[in-house]
Amino acid sequence: MAEKYLVPEAVAASPYPAECHIVGGYAVEFTCQVPWMRPYYTEFETKYNPLKVLFAMQDNYFVLPIAAIVIYLLGAYFGRQYMQSREPWQWRNQLAFWNFGLSLFSWIGALRTIPPLVYNLQTMSFRDNMCLGPARTFGVGSTGIWVQLFCLSKFPELLDTFFIVIHKKPLIFLHWYHHVTVLLYCWHSYVTATPSGIFFVAMNYSVHAIMYGYYFLMAVKLKPKWLKANFITMAQISQMIVGVSVTLATFYYYVTEQSNSESNCEITMENNIGAFLMYGSYLFLFCQFYFGRFMVDGGKKKSV
Repeated sequence: MAEKYLVPEAVAASPYPAECHIVGGYAVEFTCQVPWMRPYYTEFETKYNPLKVLFAMQDNYFVLPIAAIVIYLLGAYFGRQYMQSREPWQWRNQLAFWNFGLSLFSWIGALRTIPPLVYNLQTMSFRDNMCLGPARTFGVGSTGIWVQLFCLSKFPELLDTFFIVIHKKPLIFLHWYHHVTVLLYCWHSYVTATPSGIFFVAMNYSVHAIMYGYYFLMAVKLKPKWLKANFITMAQISQMIVGVSVTLATFYYYVTEQSNSESNCEITMENNIGAFLMYGSYLFLFCQFYFGRFMVDGGKKKSV
């Protein structure tokens, strides 16, 4: 992976100063491309080198995520067993703080990943957005750090289930299945440098910013009447539709360029199959959840 980020000739041929190529590779710091946004970024972000954490993740590969998932599932199972004979905890304030923190984090992440995604879509062909890896597009600096933080955030997000368990709320299949699969997929996508990763990151940040904000308002009992729960589920379904569409587009470019030995398309089929299965299953499950919760109740229609 390192050679993808360390390409001296790319720096020599670049119209940008050498300091814009943070690790001496193809990817250019976003604020060098859009200078008017520089005052809104910290120096730590703009000079962030992701390689140390990336290499540590690659060295561990699936050891850490699998260990986390095993602990998570065992904790969810035995936690529910423990709570069966006990009263629910009253951790509404802690839950509100947790949801507010995740919403704020997601808002910042969305504001840091949507602009470079839009910039890339405006300045690069759609094919290059689907094919060129993060070492050429979004993997370093102010964008790279928020993509990396997104992948790592899937570990603390597992604590969502802790609040469900201690409050003795229903733990549905969709909830824990989503947490397990998204952690595995995000980890694999990051360590294998998936080209289309920023699409998924920007979408997920955006939906989570709204979703956790909604949960925060629910926890503090400040939810406005116009903000309905079905809006959140509809946003999640929209995310899954776009996710499936992106994977289908990626399949197209993989197939059409597979026979070209000089192609610089960095798509990996195993990751794209995983993305398609994951987003496809999410789309089915979220649609099922939507119709079951908002459209039907005991065989009777509900108003949405």
